[in-house]
Amino acid sequence: MHGQDRQDRQDRQEGGAAGVGRPLTVLVDAGPWLPVPPAGYGGIETVVATLVPELRRLGVRVVLAAVGGSALEADGRVTTLPHGQLERVTAPYNRSSGVAHAHMQAVVAALRADPSIDLVHDHLEVVGPAVLAAMGEAAPPVLQTLHWDLRKHREFYETFDGRGRVFFAGVSDSQVERAPLNLRRQVLASVPLAVPPPLPLPAPRRSGEPYALVLARVTRDKGQDLAARACRRAGRRLVLAGPVAGVDDPAELARRLADPADPLQGDPDAAYWREEVAPLVDGDRVRWVGGVAGEEKERLLQGADALLTPVRWAEPGATGVVEALVRGVPVVATPLGVLPSLVEDGVNGFLADDEEGLAAALRRVGSLDPARVRASADRWTPEAMARSYLALYRRVLALAGPRREDLTASSR
Repeated sequence: MHGQDRQDRQDRQEGGAAGVGRPLTVLVDAGPWLPVPPAGYGGIETVVATLVPELRRLGVRVVLAAVGGSALEADGRVTTLPHGQLERVTAPYNRSSGVAHAHMQAVVAALRADPSIDLVHDHLEVVGPAVLAAMGEAAPPVLQTLHWDLRKHREFYETFDGRGRVFFAGVSDSQVERAPLNLRRQVLASVPLAVPPPLPLPAPRRSGEPYALVLARVTRDKGQDLAARACRRAGRRLVLAGPVAGVDDPAELARRLADPADPLQGDPDAAYWREEVAPLVDGDRVRWVGGVAGEEKERLLQGADALLTPVRWAEPGATGVVEALVRGVPVVATPLGVLPSLVEDGVNGFLADDEEGLAAALRRVGSLDPARVRASADRWTPEAMARSYLALYRRVLALAGPRREDLTASSR
């Protein structure tokens, strides 16, 4: 215990090592898509909401750049847009590209106005590092967390040069291994994702007929149609929780899809829902409950006998999987991306390649010990994630050197 106290004091001291008498100040850029913490779905925003309080506990001063409605406590705030723009994240380029750039325009203005910011921890795909690198030495050094499939945007990642000021962190080794060599050279480490602890609930943990849960944005990569068919094979009820094309409410989605003039008509996730998932949703054996948050999400997680993650893509981080394991809920998943490093077959879940294998695995989840499932998540704590990032901040500052405050002042 004394050793941990000494470590905490050391981290608080080193977290404040930006200059004599002042703490390290980090602008955490959460991106323009959802508030922090998110009201429901929002993997990146959940990671930010988990990380920031731990960084502050370790002595880091955090300026949060996020959209309106963000309630996370921070030492400073940059509100970039009035509200989240998730609905436009899958829109055509001519309707979506301006969102990320408008967000970064506000971030750049904040950096120019505040020379005390020592480092930017960015979470905005491609546009974040591109804009910050273009600022040169007028911007602080940058660490970007890569939350996505790095096989995308190859033209960018194969050519981007952070010039010793923009660096990257992955969320898993398997994610980074799939990246172009040019990007891998600029990745300092992989930091596994952590999630907040479970909310205490007075109600019984499980009641009624067992059900499997899919907790994810409804999109073909997440495999909700595969989940429904596997559960049908296994004779298992299924609850689907997560937004469709940024829409959380089932009634709103039905209304908008009935309107031929609504922009949602051209959304690929809305098409996937309408054509491949909705026909399998009967409201009884398979239910879609929309986006969930807070106590509703907690009840669904704690009441499930399995989290089903039948992804069709190389999942890079999988916060939903960690959320389930922390609660002792086993995970049944396809063996893609980070999932084989999270799910230990026969210990905290099962891995299967196809619909038949997933159904067989669902029949076996009752054999797993919830205590062992919970123990398997011990290494993914918020404190461990924050300490890892604090060490990376120090490394970035050592490699890049401090920002040029004279350039910052002259650019205003």
